[in-house]
Amino acid sequence: MSKYLITTWEPEASAFWQSRGKSTANRNLWISIPALMLAFAVWMVWSVVVVNLPNIGFKYSTNQLFWLAAVPGLSGATLRIFYSFMVPIFGGRKWTAISTASLLIPALGIGFAVQDQTTGYPTMLILALLCGFGGGNFASSMANISFFFPKAQKGYALGMNAGLGNLGVSVVQFVVPLVIMAGVFGALGGEPQVWSKGGETKEMWLQNAGFIWVPFIALTAIAAWFGMNDLASAKASFAEQAVIFKRKHNWLMCWLYVGTFGSFIGYSAGFPLLMKTQFPDVNPLQYAFLGPLVGALARVIGGWVSDKLGGAIVTFWTFVVMIIAVFGVMNFLPGNGSLGNFSGFFWMFMLLFAGTGVGNASTFRMIPVIFLTERQRAAAGKPAAAQAQAIIDANKEGAAVLGFTSAVAAYGAFFIPKSYGTSISLTGGPEAALWCFISFYVTCIVVTWWFYSRKGAEMPC
Repeated sequence: MSKYLITTWEPEASAFWQSRGKSTANRNLWISIPALMLAFAVWMVWSVVVVNLPNIGFKYSTNQLFWLAAVPGLSGATLRIFYSFMVPIFGGRKWTAISTASLLIPALGIGFAVQDQTTGYPTMLILALLCGFGGGNFASSMANISFFFPKAQKGYALGMNAGLGNLGVSVVQFVVPLVIMAGVFGALGGEPQVWSKGGETKEMWLQNAGFIWVPFIALTAIAAWFGMNDLASAKASFAEQAVIFKRKHNWLMCWLYVGTFGSFIGYSAGFPLLMKTQFPDVNPLQYAFLGPLVGALARVIGGWVSDKLGGAIVTFWTFVVMIIAVFGVMNFLPGNGSLGNFSGFFWMFMLLFAGTGVGNASTFRMIPVIFLTERQRAAAGKPAAAQAQAIIDANKEGAAVLGFTSAVAAYGAFFIPKSYGTSISLTGGPEAALWCFISFYVTCIVVTWWFYSRKGAEMPC
């Protein structure tokens, strides 16, 4: 038997948790966090790369650039569907190490492709699709961490893992603009490209947008292999996990998480290019990283607040704030003879990102509670063994739902940037897309209130 496999895991038992459960859970969490951060960095790297491609000689249309920013979301969301079920099949330690190592493929590929202006657009699309490996990792990472912590601390643990992991979006949008301006790898990194815009020229090493992550990915994959654990109690076949597709609350939480995480990752992917199209005189890379940073940190805080107040009530008010923020964004956009107000646009987006972050945490706090309550209700009055089994089953179902809802929501990384592009091409501005987002948030408010937050709700959480 592997020394990394833990056969007895009882986080709800106070004595077990204090004696060795807590330290083991935290060790796995703190290796999981950088692995997830790197996954998000690779997933969102195209949001920065596309802004620079035209200036170093790649002749792509605006719509083609929006496609490159959007397709990692499409592939990442699709991979999440499969990744959702991998931890109980393969084990959290092994799957974290393997999935992290897979990030080396797109990171190296981008580094070589952008050095050659003859690289075809289909090749770029394939590399963008491969960045979906990073998007897929979130589903398995969250499912894995959910097994390690007791109910009372799931909000904290999932908020830390996802919140600090989500920082990868901000990190990539902050770090890449810095490293592409210097030959940080010397001769090994290749020759610089000539960046040109409006008569201004300078040297740029755009390949560093991919290469910079390679050593960190390798080290983190090794740390996961030798430092994390597999839990025997988390083992389950796909058939055992597939029961979630019969659960009504799985589909309801998918809907709500599309509204929170789908918004976070979609706005992150589209924010730099939206700024560039609406405010051409603004350098989007000076500001783009701040939105995901606010959202990621808000997720950490949101997990703690949701543990205190309850996930449903926090989710309800989060959607209210997000609607207000989108109205604010539209108010400051250019149009009708106005040049717009970038400062107002920017701060409304910061409020919107904060809302998505808090909502990400509160919805993920709701899921384990919903499924634990549901299974415990079913086992009420039955023997102790049946009640203990109910907790095990609830943890497995909750973990599968965490992964699957994150898969569905991740399509926001594709649809939001693509909605901007489509709205701009058809109407001349992004307002039509923003109206669609508001309408969707209204439905999320109704679902949250009716099923979870009102007095007498079916599943208060």
